[in-house]
Amino acid sequence: MHELRSFILLYGLMYAAFGVASPFWPRFFETRGMSPEQIGLLLGLGTVVRLIAGPVAGRIADRLQLLRQLLAAAAALAACLAFGLPWVAAFWVFLIVRLCHEAALTPTTSLADALALSASRSRDRSATRFEYGWVRGSASLAFVFGTLVAGQVIGWTGLTSIAWMHGALLLGAAASTMLLPAPDRRITAAHEHSSFGAFRELMEIAAFRRMVLVAALILGSHAMHDAFAVIRWNAAGISPATISVLWSEAVAAEVFVFFVIGPRLVDRFGPGGAAAIAATAAVLRWIVMASSTHPAALAIVQPLHGLTFALLHLSCMRLMGAAVPQHLAATGQAIYALGPGVLTALLTVSSGVLYARFGAGGFLLMAVLSAIALPLCSGLKARADA
Repeated sequence: MHELRSFILLYGLMYAAFGVASPFWPRFFETRGMSPEQIGLLLGLGTVVRLIAGPVAGRIADRLQLLRQLLAAAAALAACLAFGLPWVAAFWVFLIVRLCHEAALTPTTSLADALALSASRSRDRSATRFEYGWVRGSASLAFVFGTLVAGQVIGWTGLTSIAWMHGALLLGAAASTMLLPAPDRRITAAHEHSSFGAFRELMEIAAFRRMVLVAALILGSHAMHDAFAVIRWNAAGISPATISVLWSEAVAAEVFVFFVIGPRLVDRFGPGGAAAIAATAAVLRWIVMASSTHPAALAIVQPLHGLTFALLHLSCMRLMGAAVPQHLAATGQAIYALGPGVLTALLTVSSGVLYARFGAGGFLLMAVLSAIALPLCSGLKARADA
């Protein structure tokens, strides 16, 4: 169907743009002559900018009810700023351009998710036009493909090429928004005239509050894995080839869950039940990570990423589609990204101290965080279905 194809195109271009650049930005910064301290400043301030830009852009989009237009503008602006990065020499000017690029890029995913989630449901929100998971699974495939292609292109042309590829794909994503289905004209802007009123309206939805907390705990628990898993595996003598296979397992499982079993699990158990499965899988995953570096054990638990990330994301999307008012769709997506983003940032900083002091034992704390989320999942299904 047309709606599904248009969103797959948008997500494919957008996440391919992330894939060609995200893994390589730190190395790109280094080739620009930046010191480790300067790179740290770039990345740290970039995190702060993302945490601010997402909710602000989401609120503006909901107030104006111009989600498609703001998505196109944000993607196009981010593309133009990316094209400018190779030409900037002075660090402080580079810092400003890069932070503006982060600010423009941040709301693209939340706005796209709000549009896709709305389009995937019928006007009365009781039937499904297409599975959101198919769209998001296509995005994961595009990210992997973009990263693989970028790795080859960098070998031929150098790291500057990532800025050109990133910008070109974002321009394509901006253009593809014209193919998205027209918004429902019956939806009007929020009655609340203040952003505080809109945030309060969202926070008064018990299921939404609980969902953000559950997502923050489970997604935040990935912080130590993302920062230190490869370091731990390498120290244990696991070869780079095996590490690559282990990492690929996680990505393949993520795609499989988005496309195949995730939507079925959410249908069968509801958002709360699916989130509980994700939390249980996270507890198991981090306990094994804390206790073993045997490749066979790691090969068994790495595919759990499909549950700890993809299934959780699908359950949150399903709940938001049922519980969040349509006139707050973009704001809700931004807050959903903000909660896990803040906790992940804090845990990423803390994970260095934990790993230095406790080694792999730090993964047990991640298991505890996931276990705390488990009883919180029990109230989500009833609330989302109400």
